[in-house]
Amino acid sequence: MPPKNDIEVQNSERCTETSSVLSQEGFEYVKLTSKNRCFAFMDAINAKLGTETKGIEPTTEDERNDASLLNAASMWFSANMVIAAFSVGVLGPIVFGLNFWGCVIAVVVFAFLGVLPVAFYSIFGAELGLRQMILSRYLLGNFTARIFAMINIIACIGWGAVNTIASAQLLHMINPSGVRCPPWAGCLIIVLSTISVSFFGYRVIHIYEKWAWVPNFVVFLIVIARVHVSGTFSIGQWEEGANTAAGVLSLGSIVFGFATGWTTYASDYTVYMPSTINKYKVFFAVMAGLMLPLCFTILLGAAAGRAAMNSELYMYYYDKESTGGLLYAILVPKSLGGFGQFCCVVLAMSTVANCIPNMYSIALGTQSLWQPLAKVPRVFWTVTGNFVTLAIAIPAYYKFSSFMTTFMDAIGYYLSIYIGISMSEHFVFRRGMFQNYTVADWNSWERLPVGFSGSAALFVGAVGVAIGMSQTYWSGEIGRLIGDHGGDIGFELGLGFSVLTYNLLRPFELKFLGR
Repeated sequence: MPPKNDIEVQNSERCTETSSVLSQEGFEYVKLTSKNRCFAFMDAINAKLGTETKGIEPTTEDERNDASLLNAASMWFSANMVIAAFSVGVLGPIVFGLNFWGCVIAVVVFAFLGVLPVAFYSIFGAELGLRQMILSRYLLGNFTARIFAMINIIACIGWGAVNTIASAQLLHMINPSGVRCPPWAGCLIIVLSTISVSFFGYRVIHIYEKWAWVPNFVVFLIVIARVHVSGTFSIGQWEEGANTAAGVLSLGSIVFGFATGWTTYASDYTVYMPSTINKYKVFFAVMAGLMLPLCFTILLGAAAGRAAMNSELYMYYYDKESTGGLLYAILVPKSLGGFGQFCCVVLAMSTVANCIPNMYSIALGTQSLWQPLAKVPRVFWTVTGNFVTLAIAIPAYYKFSSFMTTFMDAIGYYLSIYIGISMSEHFVFRRGMFQNYTVADWNSWERLPVGFSGSAALFVGAVGVAIGMSQTYWSGEIGRLIGDHGGDIGFELGLGFSVLTYNLLRPFELKFLGR
């Protein structure tokens, strides 16, 4: 039997009392010094169930046997053809006062910009075999990467709660004259369904996401048909001027945040692809897998929003139950009745496909946060993250759902700062070459960049976000100047400020620290 490689040793002896050893190749692994396996029972269960046991350790070449470009693309198809994306489009006409063509401009342009970094960092997973939060140690600095890992954990739980609440609202609306699904039960259904898939890891997630979009797509086609039959859709009048520009920027900011939200997970879902695979094909496969469902679903939401502005019935339900109410109004009353209710159930369950990547990557983010946490198996953190999401979603449904949405809108701006810092490091200081990454350094405080310049760029980028935002709870000094009600350019200023700061300070960090 061939000897185990370093990373296999690290996986199998993760839960022992350890001493650190450095192999000839440079990988740090743990040497068995005790038979006390604190999570041996969990490893045994994982082995029987076929669950992925690998955590944040780099994947080895012999582990990379997923060469399917379809897997890379379809992973994001189901995750984006969901109620959450539909609800983004509804905001265009109803909140920002845009006609349909204004929504098209905002969606296509900003979705394209948003998915670029997701597709780009997917290449890193195939090339280097590094999870996104571990890759971030090279791109942001070891310390700064851990700050972003914490923010990412909060974002995963927060968005999981917000999306769970939206689906619970739709489930609660079904069968209004009979027994209704209690909100807490709706939240529980979504979370347990998410656990049932995310528990098993990479391969089962890819299988689920490959097909979960199909029923959602069918129901969305039915939504198109019902809106057309109702005769309520209209393009709307195009109005030139600052207010339209502000609306396009504000909707674009939300679209960009939604589209690029997968950036901090991107390489997690390509680490099992062989390093020899064509990276251009990976990039364009992921681009297609993101752009097609995003544009379709968000623009369908915009069309439904336009229809609601011409229908008292649609607007009544939207005012009552937000996006879930609008979908219910289109599919059930004066429409498809019981079959429409079934369609609502299908769309409510679509949230599971959106929550799964959050709950899988939250485990990897937690493991990357602090070395002792990496000793705990991934499945434990996945299940824990789901139940924390449930613990927040149920009370938030009754008491502070609007606060949750507001809070998550604010925390999403960190993505532009992440992109600004990481792209600067890769293209400017590592000259855009994968040869300048030493995978063996992935867990070394002595060899990874420290992160002083990254932390400074994070702080200054946050200032840029603050002065560029235009939200109901905060309007920045610059954002409020666009149009009568302000235009949101928080993402743009956060990106620009972080890029400028990082490129000014990083040379000094390299000069005085040498890394």
